Amino acid sequence: MTAPANPPAATEPRAAAFFDLDKTVIAKSSTLAFSRPFFQEGLINRRAVLKSAYAQFVFMLAGADADQMDRMRAHITSLCAGWDVEQVNAIVEETLHDIVDPLVYKEATQLITEHKEQGHDIVVLSASGQEVVAPIATLLGANHSAGTRMVVTDGRYTGEVEFYCSAENKAAAARELAEAHGYDLTASHAYSDSVTDLPLLEAVGHPTAVNPDRGLRKEAAQRGWPSLAFEQPISLRARFPTPSRAAVTAAGVGVGAVAAAGAAWWGLRRFRRGR
Repeated sequence: MTAPANPPAATEPRAAAFFDLDKTVIAKSSTLAFSRPFFQEGLINRRAVLKSAYAQFVFMLAGADADQMDRMRAHITSLCAGWDVEQVNAIVEETLHDIVDPLVYKEATQLITEHKEQGHDIVVLSASGQEVVAPIATLLGANHSAGTRMVVTDGRYTGEVEFYCSAENKAAAARELAEAHGYDLTASHAYSDSVTDLPLLEAVGHPTAVNPDRGLRKEAAQRGWPSLAFEQPISLRARFPTPSRAAVTAAGVGVGAVAAAGAAWWGLRRFRRGR
């Protein structure tokens, strides 16, 4: 009598670690950081640069709620319409390393390294433009990324948003990537600073708040989710090897560099009224 074959050994489910970008991995708004080179190349005026400086302050102070994010989307459509995609690509490609390199949290790089050691894929998800999210994700050594996508016709932005990677849409992007790459979301992790990312955090088995805004801090406490404080921006080159220029270029760079300015500017106005 033939002995029954041993059952195959159980394997760990394939998991991913989904990271929001701004104030979770990057110490500032990755989008607002590009306002100066955009001004220097004539895409925005001095008034817009000043607004961005104020907006950066408010963004760091209080973040942006869902209403402000919707206002941001409207701001993008009016600001970016007609911009030449190749010009924007060139501007951000040339300044990416100098702007982003000093902004990455040391704690985030350590966490990314730990997930990689556990065999988890790294995914960056952000409401910033995919053209900015993708090269930053490449610098971080992420496997995949998703961001807001703008409509392009004849090499120029039309001012319309094809996909806004925020709130429920961000969770939808995570589910699509999970289906495409075989991730078990119940075994996966997600990290964010904003209450607008509740759908993403609820979609995984291991949600964590990072530098949470007031709304997310309250939700995390009620749900028993862990909360982390990231406080030490360091040079990215000190933590990860820098990809070749060609690799970053292939990832694509573009209009997301101003995406958060509108939301945070409206946030400044609301902050002033609230005082």
